[in-house]
Order: sequence, then structure tokens, then C-alpha cells
Amino acid sequence: MAKSVERLSALGVSKLTKPGYHCDGAGLYLQVSISGTKSWIFRYTIAKKQREMGLGPLHTIGLADARAKAKDCRALMLDGKDPLDEREAQRLTESLERARMITFDKCAEAYIAAHRGSWKNAKHAAQWESTLATYAGPVIGSLPVAEVDTALVVKVLSPIWQTKTETATRLRGRIESILDWARVSKYRIGENPARWRGHLDNLLADPSKVSKLVHHPALPWTELGPFMTDLRKREGTAARAVEFAILTAARSGEVRGATWEEIDLDAALWTIPAERMKAGKEHRVPLSGSAIALLKSMHGSSLVFPGRRAGSPLSDMSLTEVLRRMGRTEITVHGFRSTFRDWCAESAANSFPREVCEHALAHSLPDKVEAAYRRGDLLEKRKVLMQTWADYLGGTKNE
Repeated sequence: MAKSVERLSALGVSKLTKPGYHCDGAGLYLQVSISGTKSWIFRYTIAKKQREMGLGPLHTIGLADARAKAKDCRALMLDGKDPLDEREAQRLTESLERARMITFDKCAEAYIAAHRGSWKNAKHAAQWESTLATYAGPVIGSLPVAEVDTALVVKVLSPIWQTKTETATRLRGRIESILDWARVSKYRIGENPARWRGHLDNLLADPSKVSKLVHHPALPWTELGPFMTDLRKREGTAARAVEFAILTAARSGEVRGATWEEIDLDAALWTIPAERMKAGKEHRVPLSGSAIALLKSMHGSSLVFPGRRAGSPLSDMSLTEVLRRMGRTEITVHGFRSTFRDWCAESAANSFPREVCEHALAHSLPDKVEAAYRRGDLLEKRKVLMQTWADYLGGTKNE
């Protein structure tokens, strides 16, 4: 009587050349392909469904090993399990375990790469990379991201929480974002240990109480007259950029990046596109007579205030350098926005509503209900405001 199991022999297996399936018994087959390659197959039926499971090539898996693997498969079936499904589940588990070994630094690199295109400029990405490398990297950078816990996050933040509070709060938010990315990417599970509300706020001091808000040093509006007289004596593109920033109450970056395409001299209007605005919303700036006269004195590049290199804008430091040469190291260019706002609020000659002044600074109204009803940008009223401001500053030497 022919054997029902272990029909094949090691010598017979080595000599088989006929293409097809050669049964060893109990579901184990040696498959010989048309090209002559040989591999082991386990054939079985489960839930009335026939399936085949590869056990490996003959040159790697010998007859004895193939029989052992087939036996393991039959044991799984006795427990009501599908060998193919079990193998896939095991592979998935092993894959997840390997994935969870990805380090925090690698996750940070992947997060920055994924979001770099949505950030306004390269400086933003550089700030992320710098703070993470300086403060997080030495503590958690080389650790598997799945192992980053609350104690480690606190260990990163504690040394700078009291002394560099603003940097520390930004760092915390960046770590939280990276850990959220890792969780969604299946590299970690559970709650985010860098979460502030209801978590780290129990372990670290309220940052608003640790460090008082430091405003950009500003020139008192009552001292603007002598300052503007001195500024207008200064030659150079950077000096004109500072003057234009004061006349328009715009941010330094908005002025330095201004292009002639944004300027409509006939309409006396400067339209800053959304991508160059801090709030990500287009901002229209009415241009006073003094601002128009200043612009007409500028020539050349597509940039209104070009830097030394062709096609490059002025650096932020170049505007600061104008103030330094004037001996005004105690103030900043950004501080002139505060000077403008103080003038709006304190000058007895003014009667401009608060929302008009806030729109001039491209600030969002703090009252959401009020903002919902005031969807316009109050351009006509701001034209009067900015001309009044220019009149207060006095005429330019370009007029």
C-alpha cells in the first residue's frame, strides 16, 4: 500500500524535473516550474476555501524543514486559525516593531520635509531645525520615538523654561506636532506627552507668568519730528525702506519684500499678497502723498527696495543698521508700529475709531462678533488716517 505521507525522499526531490506539483502528503507539495526552479507549497482548505501557502525554495528549505513548516500549519488549523492570515499578522507585527524603532530625529526630519512647502519661507524651517537640534536632539533625538514619554519631554524643556520661556514654549509645540505625526504614522501609540492643556500644565509653570511679554522698543510719538528730520538726511535704499515702513506702519518684512507689481501709483495703493502677510490674508495699504513721493524716487529692480545682490531684498539687519548709524540703538524698526498705534490713541488731534487703526496695522479684531460684522477693510477711512499720519510726520525731501 502506497504511503499517504512522507512520500518523497531527499534524493528523489533532487532528481525531480517534471513541471507540476509533487505530493509529499498531508498538504505538502514540491512545485517544479517550467524553468526548473523548485519550491515548497502547503495546500489546504479552510472555511470551504482552497488556499496555497509558499514555504520557501528548495535551495533554502530542505525536505525535513518543509515537513516541519507544514506540521506547524496543520497545528494552526487545528486551533481554527488560517496559516496565511497568521503569517501576514506576524509580518505586520514585526514590521510595526521595526517601524517603532524610528528615532525622534528621523520623525522630525520627516515632519519638516512634509510641511516645508506650506511654510512661508525657509527661515521658518530653519528655526524648527535649529531649536530641535539644540535642545531636543541631545536628549531624545537618538531615542525611538515610541519611547519618548512625559519625563523625557520635561527633561528637554525644564532647563530653558525659566530662562528662555518663549523659545521653550515654541519647542514644546514643535515636539507635540512631531509626536502627533509619529502617532498618525503608526510609529507610536497613546497620548501625546508634549500636550500642554491638562498635562504639562500640571508640571511646568504657566509661561505667561514666568516671562513677561517684552515689546519691541518704540520711539515715543511725540519725538517723531526730530527723528524724521534726521532720517530723511540719510542716503541709501535702507534709509528709504525705514522711512516707508514708518509712513505705512507696515512690518519690516513686508516692506523689504515689496515689489513694483504690488504698487499702484495711480490708485495710491499697495496691495500685499496673502502669502507675504503674517495672518495669511491680503492687505491693502493706502499710500499717502509722502509715500508716493518716496516711491517715485526709487528706480530699477522689480523689488522696490533691492539689496546689494541682484534680485535679493534688503536684509532685516540693513534696516537695523540705519538706526544704529543714527545712534538710536534703543529702538527697533518694528517698534514704529507701536509708535503709530500710540499716536492713534493718544494724539488729541485724532478721532479715528479703534477698528480703523487696527486695520491699518493688519491686526485681526479681538472681538470675533465685531469682526464678523466688519468684513470690509475700511479702506476709505484708512486713506484719511494714513494721510493724517504722513502730515504729522512732515513732508519728505522727495516731494
